Amino acid sequence: MTEALPLLSVKNLEVNFAANDGTVKAVRNISFSINRGETLAIVGESGCGKSVTVQSIMGLLSSPPAEISASEITLNKQDIQSSTEINGKDIRGNEIGMIFQDPMTSLNPTMRIGSQVAETLLVHRGLSRKAAQLKAVELLDLVKIPEPEKRAKQYPFEFSGGMLQRAMIAMAIACEPKLLIADEPTTALDVTIQAEILELLKELQSSNGMSIILITHDLAVVAKMADRVLVMYAGKIVEEGSCEDIFYRSAHPYTVGLKSAMPRNQRGAHIDLTPIDGSPPDLYNPPVGCGYAPRCAQSMEICLSDQPSKFPILESHHSECWLHHADNPRKVDGLFYSTSKSGL
Repeated sequence: MTEALPLLSVKNLEVNFAANDGTVKAVRNISFSINRGETLAIVGESGCGKSVTVQSIMGLLSSPPAEISASEITLNKQDIQSSTEINGKDIRGNEIGMIFQDPMTSLNPTMRIGSQVAETLLVHRGLSRKAAQLKAVELLDLVKIPEPEKRAKQYPFEFSGGMLQRAMIAMAIACEPKLLIADEPTTALDVTIQAEILELLKELQSSNGMSIILITHDLAVVAKMADRVLVMYAGKIVEEGSCEDIFYRSAHPYTVGLKSAMPRNQRGAHIDLTPIDGSPPDLYNPPVGCGYAPRCAQSMEICLSDQPSKFPILESHHSECWLHHADNPRKVDGLFYSTSKSGL
């Protein structure tokens, strides 16, 4: 049986930002893929490169100051690094949709909600204004906005935070994209509305088979939504695996640290959160070795001097940590190890 080709494939992606006092190395040689119908979560602290990664794929970074390079960025086996179109259609909006972090700043405050949803269809699908407006109402109904005909005539300030995010989702899925990128889609929402938005995304994915890249720092959201997870730190992917691998078989000290800092809801129990000591490295001058080494209680001499390899833990589960080298005799409590260690 042949392995299915991924929907999106990214290889050796690097993103730098030129500044007056140097160059910020925001994303440092990362590779990943996402399959059809899959949800891939990218997690990590603020500033680790999550949003920059997806913005570079979407072509949303201005050059200069951004400098983007990759050996491959393909969607459905077609190169999207050197072209903004596939089969004569703009990739953004048609093939890839995006939900931004703050809908209030992403929507035009002077345009009615229905007109903003319809604009996507006017630009990308060439519908008449009347047909686009009718479709916009259908989309608002699809994302469970009550009284969609009435709401389509209202302005963003008349919507609650949850309804604004639903309107953003309607815009993002208007052209039935194969890939939806959700950048912190529930950050500003209360827990009840957050759960409703996540459930809506799952329902939409189930109905049209789209893939989702979910950018978040909330591990509870990851546990609810993700099939696979990339853990990013200082512009690099330090661990990747299934959701079960990341939560129950963590193989990188940073992943363990993230879980320890996550609030847990256990009735009647007092559980202290354990913060990760120190700060992320300066990406003007990133470390020559492992970026996490200065904060890691388990760091060794080689961690400071050499970039770790990508060590296999289980099938499709990898960790960039020297603790998994075949010649390392130490086993750290709380870290999952492969039964067959590999060297360089």
